[in-house]
Amino acid sequence: MAPMATDLQIPLHEVQRRLALDNPWWKAGHGIDAEEASWPRRAYFARFLRLVAETPVRRAVVLIGPRRVGKTVMLKQLVQRLLQDGVAGVQLLFLSIDTPLYSGYSLERLLRLFVDLHRHPPERPLWVLFDEIQYLKDWEVHLKSLVDSYPGIRFVASGSAAAALRMKSRDSGAGRFTEFMLPPLTFAEYLRFAGQEQALIREGEPSLAGTPGYLATDIAALNAEFVNYLNYGGFPEAVMNEAVRANPERFLRQDVVDKVLLKDLPSLYGIGDTQELNRFFNVLAFNTGNELSLDALSQHSAIGKSKLGDYLEYLEAAFLIRRVHRIDDNALRLQRARTFKVYLTNPSIRAALFGMISADDEAMGSLAETAVWSQWLHDTELSRSLHYARWKAGRQDLEVDIVSVDPRTQKPRFAVEIKWSDRALQAPAELRGLRELASRHRLARPPLVTTRSVSMQAEASGLSIEFVPTALHAYTIARNLLRDP
Repeated sequence: MAPMATDLQIPLHEVQRRLALDNPWWKAGHGIDAEEASWPRRAYFARFLRLVAETPVRRAVVLIGPRRVGKTVMLKQLVQRLLQDGVAGVQLLFLSIDTPLYSGYSLERLLRLFVDLHRHPPERPLWVLFDEIQYLKDWEVHLKSLVDSYPGIRFVASGSAAAALRMKSRDSGAGRFTEFMLPPLTFAEYLRFAGQEQALIREGEPSLAGTPGYLATDIAALNAEFVNYLNYGGFPEAVMNEAVRANPERFLRQDVVDKVLLKDLPSLYGIGDTQELNRFFNVLAFNTGNELSLDALSQHSAIGKSKLGDYLEYLEAAFLIRRVHRIDDNALRLQRARTFKVYLTNPSIRAALFGMISADDEAMGSLAETAVWSQWLHDTELSRSLHYARWKAGRQDLEVDIVSVDPRTQKPRFAVEIKWSDRALQAPAELRGLRELASRHRLARPPLVTTRSVSMQAEASGLSIEFVPTALHAYTIARNLLRDP
């Protein structure tokens, strides 16, 4: 009979072996995994690199965002770039905190193992990357301590529990953390990842707003890719991996939705019934782009309005949804507005939950609207100025899908009506709300209506209206928002 083990600690040599396995660049001539190296760079990569490169600033960069948007790959591509820039491989440490062999080891002990293993003198600049840091209890306390104790080391961390990470980094890392948000793929990034951008998009004349303009070389093919984007294109892994792409429900639902709603620390918001939260999110996801009210949601779900408010706050902090507030025809936000719209920040989540859709699916209208909104969310400040307008004109309810309100003057700057059809060209009554808003206010540029396939300028009741295909409009927003300055 074997004697009972007296030391249950994972042996040091096993931890060292795992460290070497996770950091192959410690051997001369080796780099990151070939597949990760081959992935296109996110449009955010240059900004992220500049922030990380600000080494005189004693702060840790915390890369946060929803699950499966490419945070780990971005960290690996950071390693690749540092190696290309001449940083020695032994100066780089990559640690995935959810690795079981590291359980029981503090961040500082793992760091000391790395320093001792390579005999790094105190003055040598080092780069330490912690992936999935939310798996470490009180991570923000430990990371702040490392930043204070090791001024010569540049710390970068990533984590998927957006709500918890944002709350904790603000509470405990004041002055020591810089957040960098990585959202889902934009439509422009999706086309680049899918290898279709050059084939389907060409540069055109600048837009009426003065920003770069783009044209579709084949609108039918671009629309097909737009539908693919709605179904799975918000997730880089799905675009690059055929197995995930073929069945996003199987591969993405558990990791993207279930873990966030059931496991990613909803208790921080006082949420105890995670199954109830899950059911509520399903309702929101299915109704993305629709106008909702707390009264109707409470009646439908049998959940109190106060608790629904907590759920909405958590889902927004976890970057799963975005609430958009209503204004009237005078561009004034209603003080006691009972209604609002909810959009998924990543339209592909709907397909992960309820199955993929086709171009003629009944849900395409609201999903096209969701996709356009999700492009605007890549500019935090600008997206805060966006609302939807709805008001009564006699017995008719009039609405405009997107109205940008200047935060200084509180006057509308531009207005957009989103359609997934070409019908509005022959049915001007569908655009009455847009025409009335545009005639009442001096907009900075002509009102815009998205279509399924038509691009043109048209006059309606003395008003110039721009018509652009929804897919091309989504691409243009994303491409112009993320142009590298």
